[in-house]
Amino acid sequence: MARWGIAIHGGAGVDPNLPEHRQEEAKRVLARCLQVGVDLLRSGAAALDVVEAVVRELETDPCFNSGRGSALTRAGTVEMEASIMDGRGRRCGAVSGVSTVRNPVSLARRVMDKSPHSYLAFDGAEDFAREQGLEVVDNSYFITEENVGMLKLAKEANTILFDYRIPLAGADTCSALAAASENRNNNGMVMNGLPISIYAPETVGCAVVDSNGFTAAATSTGGLMNKMTGRIGDSPLIGAGTYACGHCAVSCTGEGEAIIRSTLARDVAAVMEYKGLPLQEAVDFCVKERLDEGFAGLIAVSGTGEVAYGFNCTGMFRGCATEDGFMEVGIWE
Repeated sequence: MARWGIAIHGGAGVDPNLPEHRQEEAKRVLARCLQVGVDLLRSGAAALDVVEAVVRELETDPCFNSGRGSALTRAGTVEMEASIMDGRGRRCGAVSGVSTVRNPVSLARRVMDKSPHSYLAFDGAEDFAREQGLEVVDNSYFITEENVGMLKLAKEANTILFDYRIPLAGADTCSALAAASENRNNNGMVMNGLPISIYAPETVGCAVVDSNGFTAAATSTGGLMNKMTGRIGDSPLIGAGTYACGHCAVSCTGEGEAIIRSTLARDVAAVMEYKGLPLQEAVDFCVKERLDEGFAGLIAVSGTGEVAYGFNCTGMFRGCATEDGFMEVGIWE
């Protein structure tokens, strides 16, 4: 029997000024969702079932940017995306542009298990969800009052928001946001050649190896606050935001465009396979060498029960546990 292991994340690139009570709230949610996975693994559950269950929990809580609490598009709507991958045979499913499905990760799994395809988007994904009898809700279910306020600030500052969970602080908030935007743009921070000020990578994800040595990974997100409608990031892209094989399972978070360019999740598996690196060294190599000027983080598990994470930005919401009793939830280094 192999050793089981689990890692979860709630996004990389945490604002260093995030209030203490928000940090504690995030850690409580992470600890609760991590325990869901641990309990399932202790009961002998399969890796694929565990990653789906854990990400469903994360999607249901508005603390992070997935499912309920997702970031809003420029039009004030929610367009969610998710993917899931089974290390056995590298089966996968993904969805984008989902606006009424309560748990996009479960729709991604249905795409994998019940369709002839690997990826469905927008109306096609919504229609398939209804055919499969998945729970659907009005788009307003996913929209929180706080996110409506932060979208307003993002529009007024003409920016994409980095951490939209910072509490609104009155009239000075917008001017501070605009000043931060101008400062970052003056410093030359760009995405695909275009200046940006503040980025929003609070994606959620889970990577698991079960007691049979099988791996799986899943990732889910609402994307960027004030993003263009129709924008698709790394989270539903197999090999970029999500990957699982015999060597490892990986879920990424951060600057989606950089993760896509670097095929970050697949690269962790590739350097393990072709360079013979152990899990943590593979993670460190990919975060350091493959992101160019991008910012991101990732969680990973190996087929032998190791857990690892890495990031090159300020903090990453994460948690991990192993069969030998190790358990950790953290944000900073």
